[in-house]
Amino acid sequence: QVQLVESGGGLVQAGGSLRLSCAASGSIFSINAMGWYRQAPGKERELVAGILSSGGSTNYADSVKGRFTISRDNGKNTVYLQMKSLKAEDTAVYYCNRFPTPLGYWGQGTQVTVSS
Repeated sequence: QVQLVESGGGLVQAGGSLRLSCAASGSIFSINAMGWYRQAPGKERELVAGILSSGGSTNYADSVKGRFTISRDNGKNTVYLQMKSLKAEDTAVYYCNRFPTPLGYWGQGTQVTVSS
């Protein structure tokens, strides 16, 4: 099965930036749209952003439009999430997975904590 390894999270002050990375093993990466999802404490996991396999089209949740940018490097089987102007409400564990229908399993995620 495809392995998904997220990294790049951390503690940042409100207004700061972070860049998340997700390395996916397996050739399945290049033929699938990929997305970033997040789950805040006590809340359900939600879609943050998605990108088609070619990287030519992206989709964002309204809450992050204009602040987050998703990109991918198919040669490296990696998808990125550049996050700017971070807010306290962006605090969550961030995951990558297939978009729009996630695989039946998740990686360990990467914690993003934004202090206000």
